[in-house]
Amino acid sequence: MMRGLSLRSLTFMLFIAFLLWSSNFETCNARRGKHWRHSRGTSASLYKKKGKSRGSSNNHHSGGTKPKSPPHKASPLPTPKPKAPPLPTPKPKEEFPSNPPAGHSTTFNVLDFGAKGDGSTDDTKAFQAAWAAACKIEASKLIVPAEYVFLVGPISFSGPYCQANIVFQLDGTIIAPTNSNAWGKGLFQWLEFTKLRGITVQGKGIIDGRGSVWWQDAPFDDPIDDEIKLLVPLNSSVEENPPMPVRSNLGRIMPSIKPTALRFYGSFNATVTGITIQSSPQCHLKFDYCTGVLVHDISVSSPGDSPNTDGIHLQESKDVLIYSCNLACGDDCVSIQTGCSNVYIHNVNCGPGHGISIGSLGKDNTKACVSNITVRDVIMHNTMNGVRIKTWQGGSGSVQGVLFSNIQVSEVEFPIVIDQYYCDKSKCSNQTSAVALSGINYERIRGTYTVKPVHFACSDSLPCVDVSLTAIQLKPMQEIYHMYDPFCWQTFGELRTPTMPPIACLQIGKPSSNRIQSDHDIC
Repeated sequence: MMRGLSLRSLTFMLFIAFLLWSSNFETCNARRGKHWRHSRGTSASLYKKKGKSRGSSNNHHSGGTKPKSPPHKASPLPTPKPKAPPLPTPKPKEEFPSNPPAGHSTTFNVLDFGAKGDGSTDDTKAFQAAWAAACKIEASKLIVPAEYVFLVGPISFSGPYCQANIVFQLDGTIIAPTNSNAWGKGLFQWLEFTKLRGITVQGKGIIDGRGSVWWQDAPFDDPIDDEIKLLVPLNSSVEENPPMPVRSNLGRIMPSIKPTALRFYGSFNATVTGITIQSSPQCHLKFDYCTGVLVHDISVSSPGDSPNTDGIHLQESKDVLIYSCNLACGDDCVSIQTGCSNVYIHNVNCGPGHGISIGSLGKDNTKACVSNITVRDVIMHNTMNGVRIKTWQGGSGSVQGVLFSNIQVSEVEFPIVIDQYYCDKSKCSNQTSAVALSGINYERIRGTYTVKPVHFACSDSLPCVDVSLTAIQLKPMQEIYHMYDPFCWQTFGELRTPTMPPIACLQIGKPSSNRIQSDHDIC
């Protein structure tokens, strides 16, 4: 009996076990099917299903899985969320100041580097430090603020390792030291920008060289640009000494070498605009070995008797544009020296000064090359010369492709000048070699003169050729000055229209025995 009961109980228990096994098998098959149906978010689905499985098994003996599953679902789902908030990192931002560090700024005010701007404290080191910071960042701006006067000694804002397109924003005033100790034995420049790309000096500020202490102390052997020799026969020496600046009562106090106020050397795309340069010890603004020069809307201001104070001096520079400038100085308003080409000057007021000049060229038997020069729409008042080309005897090279157009002169001593016998000393020796001049064109030059309207003095061995004159109308101020007639020497070309006064001395055509240029002469 007991044995039969045990057999039935055993059979029933096996049947119940079979049913339970079948139920688990179907459940696994359903979970596997659901898993494969969700191709996206596979790892997330798998993560959730494992959570369910653990929850079911843990509560399997508690009478059901549904009431207990929500707490277990909530715990794994939010776990990634606490990791997301650190991404914006608000707290580290609060630790830094609102302004970026100085190393990441693009503007550098000299006041922030220790400059006082009181006109008496030496601010040179502050300017050096501000430049060192600006130099490292492309298109940065060094600021010299308005309403301050900065005393700055000789300084070089130099590359070539500076970044490009730096702006020197000059709205205040920079003054030069008048103590000779600041200059040592003498320097050729005061403020210099060298080997830079895209450098711009702009603003409404002033560069004041305070040059009167240099002018009064000029040495007696300083070359003086004196045109009195144009009134004497050629090849004669001028015996009388040219007038010299009055010496200071204290004797020599400044070095014999006088500095240029603002100089650019070896730079590409240099721009100067808006500023005023005044009272420079020597040249006011100079460009040496530069390519791509732009100067506009600047003023140069020095007395007409300040020695050797050229307004703008160009040497070994090309692709130059100068316009809308007021230039008053004691020498050439614009001086174009050897190595210059593609120079365009227009809408310039010149005076006092010595006019706009090409040269002097070929000094000390050197070779000079100048080409493609245009000067037009210029007003000159009370200047020594109007438009001038001046070369030394003994030089070589050439000047070619020059146009002087629409020049208005008022009380100018010598409106039109070519002087191949240029000499700024009391005595000069005659030499046969010369800088060749060709393709020199004058058109619409009008106004009044006080000494001589035209002076063409060309080389005996290498005459000037292809000189043309068009619409020249020059009237003398006879009621005040003694006048001289137009003068020509070895000058060949054509009169394209009648001139006033008549320039009958110009020889039409070409010279019969013009020396052929050698390879040494050709540029």
